[in-house]
Amino acid sequence: MRYAPLAPSLFTENRARLAAALPPKSLAILNANDILPTNADGSLLMRPNSDLYYLTGVEQEETKLLVFPEADDEKLREILFLREPNEQNELWEGHKLRKEEAQKATGIKEVKWLSDFPGILRRVICESEHVYLNTNEHRRSSCEVETRDERFIAEVQRRYPLHDYRRLAPLMHQLRLVKSRAEIEAIGRASKLTEKGFRRVLRTLKPGLNEADIEAHFAFEFTRGRGRFAYDPIVAGGKNACCLHYQVNGDILKAGQLVLLDVGASLANYNSDMTRTIPVSGKFTRRQRQIYDAVLRVLRAMTAALAPGVIHKEWQKQAEAMMTEELLRLGLLKPRDVKKQTKDAPAVKKYFMHGLGHPIGLDVHDVGDVVTPMQDGWVMTVEPGIYIPEEELAIRLEDTVVVTAKGPINLMADIPLEADEIEALMRRR
Repeated sequence: MRYAPLAPSLFTENRARLAAALPPKSLAILNANDILPTNADGSLLMRPNSDLYYLTGVEQEETKLLVFPEADDEKLREILFLREPNEQNELWEGHKLRKEEAQKATGIKEVKWLSDFPGILRRVICESEHVYLNTNEHRRSSCEVETRDERFIAEVQRRYPLHDYRRLAPLMHQLRLVKSRAEIEAIGRASKLTEKGFRRVLRTLKPGLNEADIEAHFAFEFTRGRGRFAYDPIVAGGKNACCLHYQVNGDILKAGQLVLLDVGASLANYNSDMTRTIPVSGKFTRRQRQIYDAVLRVLRAMTAALAPGVIHKEWQKQAEAMMTEELLRLGLLKPRDVKKQTKDAPAVKKYFMHGLGHPIGLDVHDVGDVVTPMQDGWVMTVEPGIYIPEEELAIRLEDTVVVTAKGPINLMADIPLEADEIEALMRRR
């Protein structure tokens, strides 16, 4: 791995939390993600399975984790199974974990090769009463490719059809939604790396550059910092910013335009998510500044509103009510528009049509049931915006924020945000 590894105590504590959440006599089994093909003999870089990484810190392909807290033999309570290294796979693919390395990195004492898995599975599954198997249950997932987890589920149910099988995903979602101190620190380091990229852009942005040039500046800082992009970056000048998930990043940036930067760094697989909208020429026009300050006021207020007990749906409604008032002041909405709105079609959606924020962690749109009240330790994005296609103008601002009982902690508080600060920094180019 190219980043400094996280302390094994994090993964040991996470496994202890899972063990405590499992009912008596329960067995849980997790798998690594597949390495996905592209074309010809190509393949994508492997992205670790977030649940497996959460419990082990291991990124290696074909890895399995078995957790059976009440196994009669204590050596069967936590077992990590690895692909066995050999001269051929290390020649072509690089170093594979040795058992001693895996023990040190994960805190798991029992590490075995994959060839041992079938026999050990039979022993523990016959001793268990409930078997927890994992799948991707993110409510917005639309994967049509059969996963390693799904193939494993079919195989184990074929071999052991009379067992009581249960879903692991709901338990993992509950555990991962509340971040530990170590996880928050990891997200904070990713946010600092994002800050470095943004400050580099403030020093270099000027009319005539391509959107791709700006993406490259972020890529330079993220790679130098041993990180990567948390998601495909959005660098959208002018009207391109009115496309919420614009990712072409190929147009020339012109004087007088704004450029929307929705970019976040990932470090040690923990993600950050930032959006800033800045003037290509270094100074906001009067109209741009009016809209910018309106979005900023909503961002500030909704960040302050984050607290344990808050319901995500109500937080969204609060933001939409405040944004409606801002749009009325800007003349984008008329009082008659608000009077004619319905519950299913609020007037604000014409200019602010997306959600206010989402949980973030090992996944950018992290798992977790946002129907439940927020808790101390949630990490949320806050991202209001105003989009005006007829003016070829859009402004979105976004920070990554920790929910705590003592008040929100903005992990991006040091990233320039106020319009005056951004203009002052850009004057120094």
